[in-house]
Amino acid sequence: MSTTPSEAPPSSGAAAAPAATGDDRRRQGQQQSHEQPPELRQDNEGNEDEDWPPAEHFVSTGLSALDEVLDGLRIGDNVVWQVDDLADYRRVVEPFVAAAEGQGRTIVYLRYGQHPPLLTANAASTAIRVVEIDALGGFEGFTRRVYQLISDYGRGAFYVCDCLSDLLEAWATDAMVGNFFRVVCPYLFELDTVAYFALLPQRHSPTTLSRIRSTTQVLIDVRCATGQTHVQPVKVWQRASPTMFLPHRWEGERLTPVTDSHAAIRLQAALERAQQRQRSAQRRLLDYWDRLFLTASEALAAQREWQGRAAHVAADRQQRERCERVRLQILEILISRDERMQALARRYLTLEDLLAVRARMIGSGSIGGKAVGMLLARKIVEREAPRHWVERMEPHDSFYVGSDVYYAYLVHNGWWPRLMRHRCESGAYYAEGEALAESMRSGEMPGEVRLELERVLDYFGQYPILVRSSSLHEDGFDSAFAGKYESVFCVNQGSPEARLAELEEAIRRVYASTMSEDALVYRQQRGLAQHEEPMALLLQRVNGRYHGRYYFPDAAAVGVSRNAFVWDREMDPAAGMLRLVAGLGTRAVDRIGGDHACVVALDQPHKRPYADREALYRYTQHQVDLLDIAENRLTTLPLRELQQHAPQWPLAALGETDREASARARAIGERAPVWRLTFAPLLRNTAWVEMVRGLLNTLEQAYGHPVDIELTLHLSTADPGAAASAANAGSVAAPTPVGRADRATDPADSGSGTGAVADFNLVQCRPLATLGSERPQPWPDAAEITADRVLFATQGSFMGGNVDLAIERIVRIDPQRYAALNQAQKYAVARIVGAINRQQPAGEQSRTMLIGPGRWGTSSPELGVPVRFADINRVAVLVEVAELGGGMVPDLSYGSHFFQDLVESRIAYVALFPSEAGCSYHPEWLAQWRPIHRLPRSESSTPTPTEAVGEDDPTASDDPQVAAAIEYLRIPAPGLRVVSDIVEQRLLCWRPPSSEDPQRIGDPEGGER
Repeated sequence: MSTTPSEAPPSSGAAAAPAATGDDRRRQGQQQSHEQPPELRQDNEGNEDEDWPPAEHFVSTGLSALDEVLDGLRIGDNVVWQVDDLADYRRVVEPFVAAAEGQGRTIVYLRYGQHPPLLTANAASTAIRVVEIDALGGFEGFTRRVYQLISDYGRGAFYVCDCLSDLLEAWATDAMVGNFFRVVCPYLFELDTVAYFALLPQRHSPTTLSRIRSTTQVLIDVRCATGQTHVQPVKVWQRASPTMFLPHRWEGERLTPVTDSHAAIRLQAALERAQQRQRSAQRRLLDYWDRLFLTASEALAAQREWQGRAAHVAADRQQRERCERVRLQILEILISRDERMQALARRYLTLEDLLAVRARMIGSGSIGGKAVGMLLARKIVEREAPRHWVERMEPHDSFYVGSDVYYAYLVHNGWWPRLMRHRCESGAYYAEGEALAESMRSGEMPGEVRLELERVLDYFGQYPILVRSSSLHEDGFDSAFAGKYESVFCVNQGSPEARLAELEEAIRRVYASTMSEDALVYRQQRGLAQHEEPMALLLQRVNGRYHGRYYFPDAAAVGVSRNAFVWDREMDPAAGMLRLVAGLGTRAVDRIGGDHACVVALDQPHKRPYADREALYRYTQHQVDLLDIAENRLTTLPLRELQQHAPQWPLAALGETDREASARARAIGERAPVWRLTFAPLLRNTAWVEMVRGLLNTLEQAYGHPVDIELTLHLSTADPGAAASAANAGSVAAPTPVGRADRATDPADSGSGTGAVADFNLVQCRPLATLGSERPQPWPDAAEITADRVLFATQGSFMGGNVDLAIERIVRIDPQRYAALNQAQKYAVARIVGAINRQQPAGEQSRTMLIGPGRWGTSSPELGVPVRFADINRVAVLVEVAELGGGMVPDLSYGSHFFQDLVESRIAYVALFPSEAGCSYHPEWLAQWRPIHRLPRSESSTPTPTEAVGEDDPTASDDPQVAAAIEYLRIPAPGLRVVSDIVEQRLLCWRPPSSEDPQRIGDPEGGER
């Protein structure tokens, strides 16, 4: 954006609407005209008040004849000129600007159109400010800039705007042009301005024209017919006369009303003939968005007609070029702005594909990153993978809610000023975001959106639906937003009205999640806080089948094409990895307290990172997520209970019986066997394992980057009854798993186990964030690694690739003291950790390591510290320690949203198992240094980290038991270093030698207190 002349605007305040001033009756009319939904607004044309306006509210158009027709303009008027030719708009702009200059007004010309400029700044006129704005940056960025300019120039400035119809080239939808006007017009009114806009009505749908008319104060048609120009006021708020709304012949400086009906009828007929010549009646009723796709359909049909005709090679080539132009135009709007994703889309998505998306789309705009990733992955597989793999992939029948609907939702509910405060006002980013999120959970859906949602429900019937976030930047190369936005299951039961209400509620929840603290922190951390991030939605059928009152897929998985968590030096990281779970895939993407997914290295699927069979069974999945049809909600059942409710579920293809546990169960009278979800039968199907490995490799090759995918699995057997009988009888599948020490390969039969065939649905694909160098880091000399210098070392059980990180600060949670706390105190510990985290420098400047028992980020405080990601996003290394027994065990959940966050935030991860071979850990070594702060406050006058939490929680700031559980240390120079070698699968945290003696932080010469 540039401003000419170069002087700054009069003020630089944030884009927040100030309190209204002026005549109360005018304000009352403004509220009636702008705040009510269009269908409820009263048309105030014709209202008269002899005592209003006072002289200071009168504004001249610069044309005395027009002033006489309109009874002049009023302060606050937005004037929309509907013209056939922009030359006519220029004819009214120039005298208006001249009159405004004569009154000493500042005139701001908003220059964004493709047409020649209407005004130019020159040295002779200091009143005109030409401000160039790029509309190609998107609706929000453009609207926010205009909103900010209006705030900066303040009250009383006058505005001339380029033709609104030119915004169609940038946004490709009438709806957003209408929304822009509905947002800007009331704000201009509030600031006592007068603004001119132009519109080419033949390029807009009746709906958009109606919304602009209902919002503006003055609407005037300027039309040409029979060699004459006619001016006809259509709406003039709070003004009327017997001839005001008649057409007027514009002859020189005169405007003469057409008062003869005979002449008026002939004039209207001539105008309609001219309009018909400009475009067909059918297209005139369509939104620009619909006309674009109609053009695409026509181009494709023409190409097919001429394709292959030897006698018409030139025509065939011309049609193909036409199709390609339309395809590229749609890709720019519908897909991503990321050039790498655009390149993939240009390579794999055809015009037929784009038309198929449009047929299943609600609203307009982008379909968002998640939807794009899913579509691209499926097209890549269809084109590049062997045919028998493609035959195993289920077709998708998803619907899309365009990103423009998100903005329409905000505008419809009158929240745009609040969004501007959130974006622009200093200090309002989090506070206004939180308040806006609360409002968004209970807003009203625009009527046209509700009609389309009914169509979706008619299609899906009563199959459950998953409403998934698909924001503009989501699942991109530079930002995954993994787990930052909500995805909501709709069980989709009950009457049509109840099901529509449930779907709308789910959409509101996803929209509100754009303002969650985790999402705001994530965007701010990546420099996206001021970037446009509209939320599109992906509406997917939940794959699965009914089992009585429950509904769930047989299994689900997260797959990554690069396994950064190999636990054996013989494993190939390039072979990829799977996290398999039974039931819904929520347990594959989230860290679930007390449960574990099955982690599989695809080159050696029967090697497991456990010491013996007992450990293997302990760290399997024991709970299954599913949908309860009777209760209409997402729920969780123990595996053993689910066996009884779902006898047709092919459990024998997913697990094996625990003989010892089954014997104990029989001893107490339980006949059903005890199953363990090891997935051994499925993994013995070598063809299926190779297919998944091949899919990941195919996608990585197409992306030119490691990828992360989500799958659902549908298992079919030659005899489903036999599979169910096997599950009930307790068939024995795999032998004892490998131990961590010998790493021997499972000698099981590599056949297909139960004979199950696994079809899959590819529901998500995104670039996989990676961390660390591909080259090994220099390893310290053995002579330097003495026992008194090592804090911990481990073989395997770490992520982050080859790293060499400097550590200056350590936050450690004492396991014994933490275990003794009650639940409220454990949450207080999490808050203090968050407060300390926010004090640390971000990104590569971070030198802080976080060490804790069990799982960071768990939802169950008895299994670890229940922090949110925003509470740990500034550390350099995150360490989870298997301490205390009783369940405080790290979860090696590589591939989950939590670990996607770690990698994207450049946080290395280490899991320590001190009781196992290959791991050493010496926390007592830290006792040589005193803490940075003395805790709690009651024991010292020194400020504590808990004070950063605030005074609203006395437990967090004054509880000595909470304070005693947290160690916050600074390690004097040279500090610690964390080095790792992914090839040798070793990691070391040690203190390099120093010429100086260790210095206690508490000493007078030391650092912080």
